[in-house]
Amino acid sequence: MNSKIIANGILRALAVIIGIALLLYFIYAIRSVIGYIAIAGVLSLVGRPAIEFLENRLKFHPTLAVITVMVLFVLLVLGIISLFIPLVIEQSHNLALLDVDLLKQNVEYIYSEIIDYFGIRKVDVETQIEEAEIFSEFDFGMIPDFLNSVISGLGSFSIGLFSVLFILFFFLKDRSLLVNSILSLFPKSEEWRLSRILITIRDLLSRYFGGLLLQLLILFTIYSIILLIFGIQNALIIATLCALLNVIPYVGPLISAILICLLTITSNLGEDFQAVILPKTLYVMIGFIIAQLVDNFFSQPFIFSASVKSKPLEIFLIIIVFGLLFGIMGLIIAVPLYTTIKVIAKEFLSEYRIVKKLTKDL
Repeated sequence: MNSKIIANGILRALAVIIGIALLLYFIYAIRSVIGYIAIAGVLSLVGRPAIEFLENRLKFHPTLAVITVMVLFVLLVLGIISLFIPLVIEQSHNLALLDVDLLKQNVEYIYSEIIDYFGIRKVDVETQIEEAEIFSEFDFGMIPDFLNSVISGLGSFSIGLFSVLFILFFFLKDRSLLVNSILSLFPKSEEWRLSRILITIRDLLSRYFGGLLLQLLILFTIYSIILLIFGIQNALIIATLCALLNVIPYVGPLISAILICLLTITSNLGEDFQAVILPKTLYVMIGFIIAQLVDNFFSQPFIFSASVKSKPLEIFLIIIVFGLLFGIMGLIIAVPLYTTIKVIAKEFLSEYRIVKKLTKDL
């Protein structure tokens, strides 16, 4: 092997490395567009059963069915925005004139009431808090800045929403567009097998996301009833937020519990702690636990067994593994990604016993 061949090999290797680096940089640069396409793809899976219902049962024209589903998506987004935006604007206006000292007094009041009720050694705890200077170190002024940054991000959100809806229209109008786009990236000899895989994945994920919406609707209904019964301010907004947080397995319900507990306490500031705040908070938390029991023993098993054909223990382990590897995002994408991997494994690795066992219900 002469020096010319070695030099050519090195140059080719460098060219491949540079090409891969440029490709990764390009993907990173257009990550927002990729995100828009991914979101539109998920929404198309959710909207597909509705379109089939309108076309097959109600005899809608295909284009009219797509437009109807698009309108429903837009109305849903506008409905969620109509809940949150007025509240954010109102709170931003109020916090512009925020009395930081009053807010600190309210926090200290809640702390003092809890200490008194549970009989904790108040002097020792207060001394430790004063030495740590918790309240003096905490910058309450960052709250208005945070809300202002949220409002400033609404412009970017609007652009993203328009982009997703535009892409979604074509995905819904031509339901083979997404599949054909993916098939074009692979050799034609594998087109039949890949087409079968993609159709199976599409059907499974479509049922999964439809079931997930049903799960969130059940939680929203239970949360709303509980919060409205006990007269918690902004009950529907809190219920919507806590239901959406349930998309994050295990971590979401924990955050929801803390959020509901804090908002129940703060919505009753000035009331007697022992007679009003503590009992109301306990009742709300009992209702929250009931909602989680319904979700864990009814909603989730129904979704996992009927949609993605996976056992609850199997899903539990996969969610834990993905969470450890990829954090919060891993918890969210664990079930859809695992389902995709199972379908691909069944097609290409069906000779292995473990694959055959895991995919026997697909």
